[in-house]
Amino acid sequence: MTRLHDLKIYLKANLWLVPILLLIGILFVLALDPAPPTRLSLATGPEGGGYQAFGEQLKARLAEEGIALELIATAGSPDNLRRLLAADGPVQIALVQSGTERQLTPEEHQRLHGLGALYQEPLWLFQRRDLDIRDLPGLRGRRIGLGQDGSGTQAVVLGLLEASDIAREPDWLALGGRQASAALENGSLDAAFFVGPPENALIQALARNPALRLADLRRAAAYQAHLPYLKTLPLPEGLLDLAHNSPDRPLTTLSPVATLVANHGLHPALTPLLLESSRRILRPGSLIDPPGSFPRPEPSGFPLTKEADSYYHSGLPYLQRFLPFRIASLVDRYIVLLIPFLAILLPLGKLVSPLYEWRMRARTYKWYRHLHEIDARIHDGSIRGHEAEEIARLQEMEKRLGRVELPLSYSHELYSLHLHVRYMIERLRGIAGEQRPPEETPRAD
Repeated sequence: MTRLHDLKIYLKANLWLVPILLLIGILFVLALDPAPPTRLSLATGPEGGGYQAFGEQLKARLAEEGIALELIATAGSPDNLRRLLAADGPVQIALVQSGTERQLTPEEHQRLHGLGALYQEPLWLFQRRDLDIRDLPGLRGRRIGLGQDGSGTQAVVLGLLEASDIAREPDWLALGGRQASAALENGSLDAAFFVGPPENALIQALARNPALRLADLRRAAAYQAHLPYLKTLPLPEGLLDLAHNSPDRPLTTLSPVATLVANHGLHPALTPLLLESSRRILRPGSLIDPPGSFPRPEPSGFPLTKEADSYYHSGLPYLQRFLPFRIASLVDRYIVLLIPFLAILLPLGKLVSPLYEWRMRARTYKWYRHLHEIDARIHDGSIRGHEAEEIARLQEMEKRLGRVELPLSYSHELYSLHLHVRYMIERLRGIAGEQRPPEETPRAD
């Protein structure tokens, strides 16, 4: 009971802290970054394409961390960029083929940020086996599939044609993917361009088709020099299919890279999670990418976010290495404000103890002012004739002191005050007795 009594007194004495702590708490909440969302949208590419396949793997990885990833099928990289730039659009991140950003205006370019490169996706030129197309001028007079409108395939092919100063011909059609593959098989096309990783099911099917063969782009190094977002990629014999020996000879092609691009709608805390999930997916490597080589910061095409740059230099944030993402993110958000919060609370905490002590002692010290006044009046003689009045006031003070609440550790000061009040009462009574006229002694008859 005594401890509860002391605690009650302590809390009542420090109620002034409540509005201060409440204000600090409100400022803390206002300064805190909003929590990362649990839903995210990724613009991928055409159904059955390499981007969709990667998106499915990323979706499964993020689900393990409590993030629901919505995959949005699109026409390809240019379409993905348009969706990223759309005002209030649902897309926060997209897979974009390197070089596609050249279509953007400077203002549009500044509104997007890169998270890094994910994997190489070579340019494949499949032709009828009876043809021998070795460079872009060899396309003239042929029926060619350039990739569907809005696709990354068409974007890279048109960039190559522009660099070679080759005008588009009427028989060069906007066909890509399965449509272009079917047109090659039925003879409607002589050759067609495709972009995608070598493991892609469509690329594998084309490689096994005995009626088709891959073209060797002899001037690949020259194209790389003029178009830095493309890299020369040597393809050894049999890389795509050993059983069918496809390609049937060593050849060279060009390869853009698949990149991950974000707009301002992406919460910064999700960036390390996206990159780490991508790293785990891509860790085994591929037929053309060595294990552990992706993701990497270059080539990106867009300036990296500071979170992506930090990931490539230092890896995951420290807490995310040991804790689930949601917990680590929550702790990270509070740690950011912990230092300024402690900078306020520590001095405040040091102030509480002396202030509490002063307030407890003030409950007794304030009564000494009246005792001091009486003492001064005794010394200057002005108390004479007012002793009874002051005694009554002191007796009333004694009653009021009985209602003063103090912790046990300060009780000695209250009892000392009681003694001093009693002493002053007795002193005033003594002074009053000295002033009383002596009683007359009756005379004996």
